[in-house]
Amino acid sequence: MMRRQVLVRSAGALAMSFLSGLPALAATPLPPVEVFKNPSCGCCGAWVDHLKQAGFQVKVTDVSDTAVIRKQHGLADKFGSCHTAIVAGYVIEGHVPAKDVKRLLASRITALGLAVPGMPVGSPGMESGKHQDAYQVLLIDKQGRDRVFASYPQISRSSS
Repeated sequence: MMRRQVLVRSAGALAMSFLSGLPALAATPLPPVEVFKNPSCGCCGAWVDHLKQAGFQVKVTDVSDTAVIRKQHGLADKFGSCHTAIVAGYVIEGHVPAKDVKRLLASRITALGLAVPGMPVGSPGMESGKHQDAYQVLLIDKQGRDRVFASYPQISRSSS
């Protein structure tokens, strides 16, 4: 028993000595996000808060018409919502969950970006009590074609 304790302590000390000699690995910071939104839109502000809580640095630019921004970045109006964001060269349209933005960034997929068309209740920034509409996050390729990137189910919680 005594030999085992000495062996375990020695192994631990050796590991700590080795690890302390390695340079510290810094976490890769998230790229900044620029959000284009109407200045009077409350749900857009709530989505910005959602991104900030997820660790993103966010710059907000108020515009009168987000359709202009979508067009500048090659995103068709059929994917439109109430705000458009740009992050690391990707277009993020609407109430896309931050975890899906992070997954896109980590995957480095060649794509135009992600979109949640419309304004589904319960998506980030569109929270409404105990209800969430079913919605999908679409991955938009450079040719403007879409496929499902993530799906979120309808949730209705009873108040008991």
